[in-house]
Amino acid sequence: MTASDEGIFIVSGSASQKLTGAICKHLGVTPAKGETVRFSEGTLFVRVLETVRGRRVYIVQSTSYPANDNFVELLFWIDALKRAGASSVTVVMPYFSYAKGDKKDEPRVSIRGRVCADAIEIAGADRVITMDLHAPQVQGFFRIPVDNLYALPVICDKVKKEGLKDVVVVSPDVGFAKMAKWFASCLEAPLAVSYKERVDHNEAPGVFEVVGDVKGKTALVVDDFTTSCGTLVEAAEKLIERGAREVYAAVSHGLFGAAGSMEKLDKSPIKKLFITDTVENQPVAFSKKIEVLSVAPLFAEAIRRIHTNESVSSMFPH
Repeated sequence: MTASDEGIFIVSGSASQKLTGAICKHLGVTPAKGETVRFSEGTLFVRVLETVRGRRVYIVQSTSYPANDNFVELLFWIDALKRAGASSVTVVMPYFSYAKGDKKDEPRVSIRGRVCADAIEIAGADRVITMDLHAPQVQGFFRIPVDNLYALPVICDKVKKEGLKDVVVVSPDVGFAKMAKWFASCLEAPLAVSYKERVDHNEAPGVFEVVGDVKGKTALVVDDFTTSCGTLVEAAEKLIERGAREVYAAVSHGLFGAAGSMEKLDKSPIKKLFITDTVENQPVAFSKKIEVLSVAPLFAEAIRRIHTNESVSSMFPH
């Protein structure tokens, strides 16, 4: 069965081909044919190799390594699909890298998330599906619908299957405490919060304090993303100091571009790090401590619901 047989037409960008294949498998469709060409001077060329006129199209593309190339490629896909006559284009962006640029907290800086949101809209997107935005308020940068999915159900199911005993969920900072509380509720576990301060842009964290009882417990540190494993490792070390029996970690987006990230993880007290497959073009070979969980079923269900005009928000707790 092809994508068009079901009325669902799914195109894959070059950054998310494996995830697109998994999403299509869950939906029982075949990814549409397309191509991305990179020319010698660094420019990109994209082309859809099937007719899209009058179709509702979904383009799947994470904006991860190399982030800028993949973001520009996404814009070209949107433009190509609209110019080819697609009735609507829904951007499925599993990881939105520039969501971290959500505010002007220093003089003379760009609000990068807003710039990217404007570019996606101007290119012609009609809707966006993403996962675990670093700053949920980035949804407000768009004037089109944005569905922010959560990896929480997939991660919690895995943790339950691991059979961990006396779990305490740990937020790495105050900002993630609300989401960590959802994890704690899902796992029927208590919550602890570590205090972290970042003084510059060198990705070096500082974890100073842990609020909550972790003694003799299995600590599960949860966060939306990691680039160096630094925050996770420092939190794990502090938790062991405070008497935690063992430490696990889980993040939605595993981004390991920082030098020495895998070595740091290997030497840390973290027994296992769960990540999802929102980012697949990784610059390093994974540590044996990493286990990748697929969020393809969540994206497939969101696409199906949007295509049949059903609620997406009801997929998750509020």
